[in-house]
Amino acid sequence: MKITFYGHASLGIQINDVNILVDPFISANPKASEINIDTLKADYILVTHAHQDHIVDVEAIAKRTNAVIISNYEIVTHYTNLGFEGHPMNHGGTWDFEFGSVKYVNAIHTSSFPDGSYGGQPGGFVIEGEHKNIYIAGDTALTFDMKLIPLQTKLDLAILPIGDNFTMGIDDAILASDFIECDKVLGYHYDTFGYIEIDHEVAKRKFFEKDKDLMLLKIGDFIEL
Repeated sequence: MKITFYGHASLGIQINDVNILVDPFISANPKASEINIDTLKADYILVTHAHQDHIVDVEAIAKRTNAVIISNYEIVTHYTNLGFEGHPMNHGGTWDFEFGSVKYVNAIHTSSFPDGSYGGQPGGFVIEGEHKNIYIAGDTALTFDMKLIPLQTKLDLAILPIGDNFTMGIDDAILASDFIECDKVLGYHYDTFGYIEIDHEVAKRKFFEKDKDLMLLKIGDFIEL
């Protein structure tokens, strides 16, 4: 499993020969100006919620690649009404895709499209691949619901928002890693704009002091599990 950071909360995940994009907000992010969305491969696009900073490139990429959009019922209905292919889910539901199983789990946040229309309830994804399991939290506050995840899935990596203000900050993300019983964390949803700027060294030190590993990738860099 290869995971590439495209800035903000945008990710590329490659599982064997399948390419997945998560919350593509790239073309409108000045910090990701070196990423060309026209070169990105996508068989599936996972969308955690409908806010603009998570969906801005969904249509362009899905139109070019014919990717299947996976999200909550309301978001998928929005895109299928526009002619795109989608797979609707809702909280607690699991589906087996060609790359592994996906479970749509709770997140505490809001979800509306840029025009203010209803975007369903926000969520995160637990992906169980052939060899590795990951949790993509989406935009969320710390919640006791996270404690349910390790009852069913042993995680190899957690991808958690750490920018604070709109989501969890560093201290709550550390608690979240306790709740989900995963000490290997990839941070995201930080530094894109002023409200969510963080001190990288302080963040890494706080995780290290709790015997945890916080990875902060440069845009375009990747890790392999």
